[in-house]
Amino acid sequence: MFLLYADESGDVGRLNGSSKYFALSGLVLHELRWHDFIDEILEFRRHLRNSYDLKLREEIHASHMLHKPGELARIPKSIRLRILREVIDFQNSLSNISIINVVVDKTGKRSDYDVFDHAWRALIQRFHNTLSRRNFPGPQNPQDRGLIIVDETDEKKLRLLTRKMSTYNPVSNRGGGGYRNIPINTLVEDAIHRNSLQSYIIQLCDVNAYLLYQHLSPNAYVKRKGGRNYFLRLDSLLCKLASSSDPLGIVRL
Repeated sequence: MFLLYADESGDVGRLNGSSKYFALSGLVLHELRWHDFIDEILEFRRHLRNSYDLKLREEIHASHMLHKPGELARIPKSIRLRILREVIDFQNSLSNISIINVVVDKTGKRSDYDVFDHAWRALIQRFHNTLSRRNFPGPQNPQDRGLIIVDETDEKKLRLLTRKMSTYNPVSNRGGGGYRNIPINTLVEDAIHRNSLQSYIIQLCDVNAYLLYQHLSPNAYVKRKGGRNYFLRLDSLLCKLASSSDPLGIVRL
C-alpha cells in the first residue's frame, strides 16, 4: 500500500483578503518503507534538537514558525528559516518518497469555482494515476492500493469528494471531444485526518506546501533572506509525471 500524506498552504476563500493561491503538497511512500522513514525522521529531529534547541515534541509549522512562533521565539528567526531549509534538504537526501504538488491560482476564476474541490480532486487523480501505473519509488506490487492521511481540513467535504470519485470521475479525452469516466478504485477507506502536532510526516508536508507557496508568492522576509527557491531543492523528489506541461510537475489550476 502507498500512503499519501498531504497538507495545504493558503486558503480556499475568494473574498478580499484571501490568499492569491491555494497550494497542496502530498508526500507518498510505501507502507513497507514507513518504519525506516520514521526512524530517519527521528534521527533528523534529534539533529534539530541538538543543533537548534527544537524539542522533539515541538511542531514544525512553517508559517507559525516564522510569523507566530510562540515558545519558538527563543530561536532566532533566521535560524527558524534555516530549519525549514534543513527540512527540505533532509527529504532530498532520501530516495523512497515522492512529492505531488497542486496549485490553484484564484485570479480570474469564476465566482462559483470551488477551490477546495478542484485542488483535492487533482491531487487524488494524480495519486491514483501514478499508483496505477506503478511509477512511485518503492516496492512494486500490482495490487497495491492507496490511503490518504491529511492534516485537519474539511473532513466532510473531502470524504464526500473521495466517495463520489470512487464511482464518478470524469476525465476529458485527449484532444477534446467529451470525457471518460475513470473511477478512483485504488483508495482504501476515507481519508484519515490527523493533528499535525502528532505527525512528523504531515509536518514535512506543511513545510513543503508553505515553501511551494513562497516560491510562487514570497512574503517580504522569505524573499529578503533568499528562501523563495528553497522549494526547488526538492527537485529530485518531485513527481513530474503529475503534470508533463510543468518543469516541476506542479499541477497548476
